[in-house]
Amino acid sequence: MDLFDKCKNFTAARELEKVGLYPYFQPISSEQDTEVIINNKKVLMLGSNSYLGLTVHKKVKEAAIKATEKYGTGCAGSRFLNGTLDIHEELEERLAAFVNKEKALLFSTGFQANLGAIAGLINKGEYVILDKSDHASIVDGTRLSYGEVKRFLHNDMSSLERVLSSIDIDTPKLIVIDGIYSMDGDIADLPKIIELKEKYNARVMVDDAHSFGVLGENGRGTANYYSLEKKTDIIMGTFSKSFASLGGFIASDSSVIDYLRHFARSLIFSASITPASTAAVLASLDIMENEPELIDKLWANTNKMRNGLKEMGYDTGTSCTPIIPLIIGDNDKVILMRKMLFDRGLFVNPVVSPAVPPNQTLVRLSLMATHTFKQIDFALEQLYEVGKTLNVL
Repeated sequence: MDLFDKCKNFTAARELEKVGLYPYFQPISSEQDTEVIINNKKVLMLGSNSYLGLTVHKKVKEAAIKATEKYGTGCAGSRFLNGTLDIHEELEERLAAFVNKEKALLFSTGFQANLGAIAGLINKGEYVILDKSDHASIVDGTRLSYGEVKRFLHNDMSSLERVLSSIDIDTPKLIVIDGIYSMDGDIADLPKIIELKEKYNARVMVDDAHSFGVLGENGRGTANYYSLEKKTDIIMGTFSKSFASLGGFIASDSSVIDYLRHFARSLIFSASITPASTAAVLASLDIMENEPELIDKLWANTNKMRNGLKEMGYDTGTSCTPIIPLIIGDNDKVILMRKMLFDRGLFVNPVVSPAVPPNQTLVRLSLMATHTFKQIDFALEQLYEVGKTLNVL
């Protein structure tokens, strides 16, 4: 046996490429806007996580350019040593205030924020408890920790309580959930989770990657949406979605953040977030705080799309956010549907097993505040025609 045998034997991608159905790594040669250019073809983007459309906002782009002119293109080191800029600290203060926490800590990606926080906090003999639909970065963070891992059924509070009751009440434990689940498009039952964490002496961390710019006052996230900021122990966010940049952060009590500054390996051993990325987030924060009408438009677009899909007969599962899954339940149909929609000028994301269970394979749609109703009408027309052709309606 050779180490590379498994690589040579992996042929699924090449087989899809041969028949023109390979759906991944599609190069975009334009801005990440409501319409993008792929292979010299303009298509409507319904697969972006830029929920507020700020990646093309003039103020955000100008802020990134000015920061590059002042600080250069990179920081040439980690935050721990030579890589801390004054605008890093300014952003941390702004983010802590935004989510009503004492302190915040920047990471180079959202993925690294979860790795650093979970692996940094969970030691041997301690527990981390995950929703089965948690993001891969949360799962990988638990793998890097020395603690015990337990899972509960997705958004099932009875299942969570069974897990919590099986652990000694005095044993340290952390419940980690997504605020909005990236494939299901539903919202965590945070009020009940807080109730259970208090009953069983646990802590709670919320990954708000998909919640910022979507839920709460001025898009402040899940804890704000439920008025539970004080009772939510740790809030995590990423900058690659509504904040129109790249990076991530953790916000919590001062003691937790000070501890992670010295024990989060993905922070200490990674180069810090670039000046342009930092400035883009600061500009996005300004817009979110001063232009709440963007969030209103996002929800108007979301409701129009979801209502149209349901009227056609699509199964959108438990989604109640701008993430709308079309549950198809057949890998081949999902891949074919993606291709047929693309040919009609619509970009969507295919999600097949093993990323989801075989009977839950889906086409994932996501709305932006900058979509027009005319664009949504066009998308609904294509989705109806393709759905009828493939007998999924």
